[in-house]
Amino acid sequence: MLEIGISPDQRVIPGAGLSAFAKAATSDDRAQATPAAGFVGAPPIPVYLEETYWWAYVRPWAIRIFERKWLTNMILLGNYARLRDAALGEIGSQPRLRTLQVACVYGDLSIRLAGQVADADGTLDVVDVVPLQLRNLQRKLDPDADVGLLHRDSTSLGIADASYDRVVLFFLLHEQPWGTRRRTLAEAVRVTRPGGKIILVDYDRPRWWHPLRGIMRAVLGRLEPFALDLWTVPLDSYVPEAFRCTRVQKCSYFGDLYQMVVMTR
Repeated sequence: MLEIGISPDQRVIPGAGLSAFAKAATSDDRAQATPAAGFVGAPPIPVYLEETYWWAYVRPWAIRIFERKWLTNMILLGNYARLRDAALGEIGSQPRLRTLQVACVYGDLSIRLAGQVADADGTLDVVDVVPLQLRNLQRKLDPDADVGLLHRDSTSLGIADASYDRVVLFFLLHEQPWGTRRRTLAEAVRVTRPGGKIILVDYDRPRWWHPLRGIMRAVLGRLEPFALDLWTVPLDSYVPEAFRCTRVQKCSYFGDLYQMVVMTR
């Protein structure tokens, strides 16, 4: 069941339905976008997402195809568990903290994150601009999981400043155009409390000797046209000056094809 018109500061757990209220983003990337069917006042699916990633996230059959652990792991060349565990390890188990995951992901990251947060008496919210992705996550989670599912745009979360202790973005930024990426990171930093962490896991530029470097350049260039930006521009440099963090740490994986950047506000 979907609940329509819920207050933006109200968390909704899977057993109670998805929140359909969101503060819509306004940007050139959103021009001529259409609202998601069945949602009142919901943010529209961004044009770049519909035009570039309709085959991966926006259609019901896409979810049926890609929501397979073996396929997700294959896309990441056998590194899904390693990168997932790196993000979970950075999030840690400190008690009674609030965590935000920006964008749903295929695989079991959110399931494991929900369990880890619950074991520490914390809270977890997950936002996504595609209603089908939130419904898919709702199906994956335990019915009693205390996870807030919020229909929001990453560039305009409509969430109060300094609301979370940890914010995680797992393979989201490479899918966004430059301007959208900057606004997404600005929002991630804004909703993180001082001293809190923003955890970014994504592609990076592989070493010159990496045997898959040429293949990955061709694949990303064909299927993920915004991803190659990350080969030349450090992730933290997309954060606007007004939202710069006090500390930035980076870990590389699989011959530098992947990276985890942890920014402390």
